[in-house]
Amino acid sequence: MSGVTEHVDVSVPIRTAYDQWTQFEEFPHFMEGVQEVRQLSDTMTHWTVEIAGVKREFDAQITEQLPDERVAWKSTGGTQQAGVVTFHRLDEGTTRVTLQMDFEPHGVVEKAGDKLGVVDRRAKGDLARFKQFIERRGQETGAWRGKVDRPTP
Repeated sequence: MSGVTEHVDVSVPIRTAYDQWTQFEEFPHFMEGVQEVRQLSDTMTHWTVEIAGVKREFDAQITEQLPDERVAWKSTGGTQQAGVVTFHRLDEGTTRVTLQMDFEPHGVVEKAGDKLGVVDRRAKGDLARFKQFIERRGQETGAWRGKVDRPTP
C-alpha cells in the first residue's frame, strides 16, 4: 500500500467546507480523472475514474462521517483504497481540509506513477481546485449532515 497526505486552507467557514465535501457527485468539478460519482445510498458511492488512459469503476463505502469533522471511506472490491478527510477550524472564516489516503497501485504504469509522486501531486491539485471551487461559489451546492458511526472492531 502507498499513501498520501495533503492539506489546503480554504477561506470559508468549516460548515461550508464540510457541507460541500459531502456533495460527492460534484467531485468531477475539481478532481482530476474523476468522471462521475453517483451517490447510491447514504453510505455507498459508485465512482468512474480515468487515470493515465485507464478507466476504472468501483464502489466506496462511507465508514465514518461526523458533521464538520471528518468523512472516512474504503473501497469495496476492485481498486483498493481507503482514506479520510478532516476539517479543522482555523478561525471563523478559514478551514483546513486535510486528506489522508492509502491505495494499492496496479500495473507498471500506476506503480511507476506512484514512485514518481504523481498521486501526491494529483491530491495537492485536487485540493487546490476544491479551494477555488468553494471560494468562488462562497457557499455549498448542498449538504448532508447525517452521521455515520465508526464500525466497532
